Amino acid sequence: MKKILISFLLIFIVTQNFIFAAEETDSMQEREALYKKTEAVTQIPWYYLAAIDQYERQIHGDERLISIRFPDEYWFGISNIYQNASKEAILFHHGIGLDGNGDGKALPDDPEDQLYTMAQYLSSHGLKDHQIHKGLWNFYQRPLAVKTIKQNANIYRTYQTIELDEIAFPIPQHFNYSYRSTWGDARGFGGRRIHEGTDIFADYGAPVRATTYGTVEIKGWNEYGGWRIGIRDVNNIYHYFAHLNGFEAEIEVGAIVEPGDVIGYVGSTGYGPPGTSGKFPPHLHYGMYKDNGENQWAFDPYSFLRRAESQ
Repeated sequence: MKKILISFLLIFIVTQNFIFAAEETDSMQEREALYKKTEAVTQIPWYYLAAIDQYERQIHGDERLISIRFPDEYWFGISNIYQNASKEAILFHHGIGLDGNGDGKALPDDPEDQLYTMAQYLSSHGLKDHQIHKGLWNFYQRPLAVKTIKQNANIYRTYQTIELDEIAFPIPQHFNYSYRSTWGDARGFGGRRIHEGTDIFADYGAPVRATTYGTVEIKGWNEYGGWRIGIRDVNNIYHYFAHLNGFEAEIEVGAIVEPGDVIGYVGSTGYGPPGTSGKFPPHLHYGMYKDNGENQWAFDPYSFLRRAESQ
């Protein structure tokens, strides 16, 4: 009876995971179709709309089909105190909300209205890339937001899809490596501080791989991390690879990477001026940082690594 119950629970868990994955795929396909429909009407490339929506989705933790948000005073107009959603009222009160599906109303939580309004806002600045970038800056007024959206738009344009959820473990599994949760451990170099990441010990020179689809934001020397690379992924998470022995030849700032791409090699650099090495055993320091639209903070990457290793 116990074995039957365990088997039933396993089947239930697998089935639920399958259903969730299928629903997520359906949702992504529906969103992608809406981006491309809006592009056909407004001429704003779909991948910019996808990147904006993805940025907003990760900032707000939003589960809606389209996550783009506008302040009420922008959408309805600052004098539209009753938030009348008719397109005539919004126009009268100088709001920017637009009717994207032809129902006579401009609703800030209607997916087609959201996308159409954002696309028309961007197109008012022009349709060329640098003009769209100016529109992004005017809307967000935050360098990291604009950079993240531009990078993700480039990724979506490169792969022609938003279904980019694969991940990879940073060390190929046929190499010797070991790791445990080292989040929060004490560190002394440069003053007392806590360890913001997970150390993966491996042979000197073992390849280090990108774990997600993303864009290289930083490459070079850091006093603490030695030779290091920083990659921001499509989920607005910054992945930090430190203490490298060297970099893969074609990896430069601005390069797009995908899971499994070799970006560098395990070393023991850091804790001093450029070129310092050997102050600790060779290992990869792997860190993850989340941006919430205002600040960026580190979080424990151990569970992510376990999941990537199992896949």
